[in-house]
Amino acid sequence: MNLTPDSLAAQLARGLAPVYLLSGDEPLLVEEAADAVRASARAAGFTERIVHFIERGSSWPDVLAGADNLSLFAARRLVELRLPTGKPGAAGSAAIVRLIERRDPDMLLLILTGRLDRDAQGASWVRAVEARGASVRARAIGRNDLPAWLAARAKRAGLEVDRAALELLAERTEGNLLAARQEIERLALTAPGARIGVAELTGSVGDSARYDVFTLGDAARAGNTARALRILEGLRAEGVEATLVLWSLLRELRAQLQGHGRLSRRAAPRLFERAARADRAIKGRLRVNPWDELALLAADLCAVPTPLPRRS
Repeated sequence: MNLTPDSLAAQLARGLAPVYLLSGDEPLLVEEAADAVRASARAAGFTERIVHFIERGSSWPDVLAGADNLSLFAARRLVELRLPTGKPGAAGSAAIVRLIERRDPDMLLLILTGRLDRDAQGASWVRAVEARGASVRARAIGRNDLPAWLAARAKRAGLEVDRAALELLAERTEGNLLAARQEIERLALTAPGARIGVAELTGSVGDSARYDVFTLGDAARAGNTARALRILEGLRAEGVEATLVLWSLLRELRAQLQGHGRLSRRAAPRLFERAARADRAIKGRLRVNPWDELALLAADLCAVPTPLPRRS
């Protein structure tokens, strides 16, 4: 079954599929689709969530074993696989197919990845998802389609935005749907039910453009610790999910290790361990503030080493 982000809600209302593959060029739309699946899963009694960030060299037997392990407190579990490349390799493909073919009613499989190229779309594990579950592709919102997308978002938020204001918002947030969503949410709070024109929009857009997960990555790449931490605090104040912030920092980490930044590969183990601590904190498995861990990860990405605590 192939779906779009817009058709996902109707499918979820009819009942959960056993597996979902969420892919595409728009991280925000992929994350929003994932949030919708997670919410439906919780409502259906999938109260345990197991997340695997799949990197090169990841142990697929460990993934399979983790899916088998039942918690003392929850029988139904959501197994979430995050694939940065969409190409898990032969071992990964076989493991995913094996998970799907188990037909375990107490396990829901959720796979998140970026855009799948033509070869990846024809892979055996993708075909297995489409045969047994749902594949949701979040296509990029082009400049010509962005005003209509913004208008639909504004309408759902109870706002009426005139055409000129929509064009202005599209111009200033093109390529950054997160910033666009934040502006609509801000207007819904400050001017609920109002008709929004250019005058009402101009000041607001300029203020919020500073705080988005993409500029956080830019600041980390530049080694600007003060700016990175300031953006991080802005994201926290605006209610951006810590999971999305972690995704952005991991995206920047991988890019730098591939030669697009200042970090050496010798720093990789430490940085991924720092990211793992942040992930555990977000999930409540580590009794520390997740935003503090994200701040430490951001500082490390800016090449300001911070000591890792000893494992307890």
